[in-house]
Amino acid sequence: MKPRGFPERIWASRPLRAAFLLAVWLLLATHVPRGPPPPPPRPEAARLTFEPVTLNPDDPAQRRVGDLVFLEGWAIASDNARFGAISAMHVEHGQVLALSDAGSVLRFALPGHGQRRASIVPLPRGPGRAARKSNRDTEALLVRGDELLIAFERHNMIWRYRLPDLATLSAARPPAMRRWRGNAGTEAMVRLADGRYLLFSEGREGAETSDVALFDGDPSLPGTPTAALRYRRLPGYRITDAALLPGGRLLLLNRRWAWLEGISAIVAVADTRGLRPGAAIAPREIARLRSPLTVDNMEALSVTRESGRTIVWIASDDNFFPLQRTLLLKFALAE
Repeated sequence: MKPRGFPERIWASRPLRAAFLLAVWLLLATHVPRGPPPPPPRPEAARLTFEPVTLNPDDPAQRRVGDLVFLEGWAIASDNARFGAISAMHVEHGQVLALSDAGSVLRFALPGHGQRRASIVPLPRGPGRAARKSNRDTEALLVRGDELLIAFERHNMIWRYRLPDLATLSAARPPAMRRWRGNAGTEAMVRLADGRYLLFSEGREGAETSDVALFDGDPSLPGTPTAALRYRRLPGYRITDAALLPGGRLLLLNRRWAWLEGISAIVAVADTRGLRPGAAIAPREIARLRSPLTVDNMEALSVTRESGRTIVWIASDDNFFPLQRTLLLKFALAE
């Protein structure tokens, strides 16, 4: 059906008509925010308490699990009910920038690096209405200079924000991710050393592999070339986050919940060489956190360097549930 007011001579031309329809499809397939920007959100303040934890409450002297050497850890509590549900984080210079799966950006200092307070800022814009939680199910983040890339799981969209005030810069719903299932959609995001990006889907329960999208550039920009890969899942586990290690390997956080075992997590590594369409990313387990070790719903991962060592940070999503905890654990990678 010809759009009203569209010139007949152009509509009659099949190539021009096809070009017009393709442009409309691309516009609908990718969401670029329009209209005046909303006012900057006001941060909420939160007081924090950091209760030290050991790697193994049954054996406080235990300092190592697999290739991870435990350095310190805390159970974090707050007087603000909006603090928690950490699904992704970025640790740098003693500061934590974290993302809750309710669409809030959390900022706080590590013990010894500032006051025990946090700021909580809800994302001012995102897919759909903010009042609906599924529209703010944010599961992955990347800090890139003064910009923040955030992945929305149920919408399988990537939004890019200006970090200081969270103003929206761009957003896209990549076609390669559109068929990823709602609550098993985008879960982890990594920027490779060569400037490409990997986005991992959580995948459906019981599957041997889950979907991965490899972007040639910024995934928040419409039309970025994309290739489909697979993630070879560790049996019974789903990926919850990923980070890049010095040297280019992937560090991968995987989680499982089982009736008899409870919650457990596996930290794995994988090679990034030879990534091409159809390739499978094969993780190799390097550490497993399970009872009696300190563990919860581990969802967030970050990598830093200290005194020549690679430091691995792991945090948990407490689901805003009183029987769960927000854990932040610090390890050194035994290389």
